[in-house]
Amino acid sequence: MAKLLYQGHGSFRLSTNDGTVVYIDPYAGTGYDIPADIILVSHQHPDHNQVQLVSQKPGCTIITQSEALSDGKHNSFSLLGLEIEAVQAQNQNHPLEQCVGFIVTVDGLKLYFSGDTSKTEQMATFSQMSLDYAFLCTDGVYNMSLTEAAECAALIGAKHNTPVHMKPGMLFDREMADQFDAPNKLIIEDGEEIDL
Repeated sequence: MAKLLYQGHGSFRLSTNDGTVVYIDPYAGTGYDIPADIILVSHQHPDHNQVQLVSQKPGCTIITQSEALSDGKHNSFSLLGLEIEAVQAQNQNHPLEQCVGFIVTVDGLKLYFSGDTSKTEQMATFSQMSLDYAFLCTDGVYNMSLTEAAECAALIGAKHNTPVHMKPGMLFDREMADQFDAPNKLIIEDGEEIDL
């Protein structure tokens, strides 16, 4: 069974059934000791791009927004049995041409990692994808608020909606997580690993 470790803030470690390891936006928490096959970086702000924290297998593939977004086109990748699709991410602090989110299909499950964003035009199409998990930024400072993130969750229609990237400088904030008024809410605390 695939597993997901929420390291805190916007950082995750994804492990597949066959042992492939993917890190998304490395920065926060612990758990970087398992060597990576793939590292995904949504944009180049320092709270999302600390690739040096991650142990890497020989031949590790790093996909940043530069590879994920070229000539205005969001790209897709097939790697080690995973499908990785770059999607829109943007707001007043994050230009569309410099940021992406990722939809990762692993072991038959579709996971959306929003990166840093507010509501995007593309989110209206996500309900057609039957997403299993959506990890939505919610800080209301650099990104969308809890209210806007809940609206996006309703629009996206994932089976599980998880608030992340809550308070600047904090790995997790329970009070904010509890206030996330989204359908199918799933709260995951920093340092917690779940079976997908």
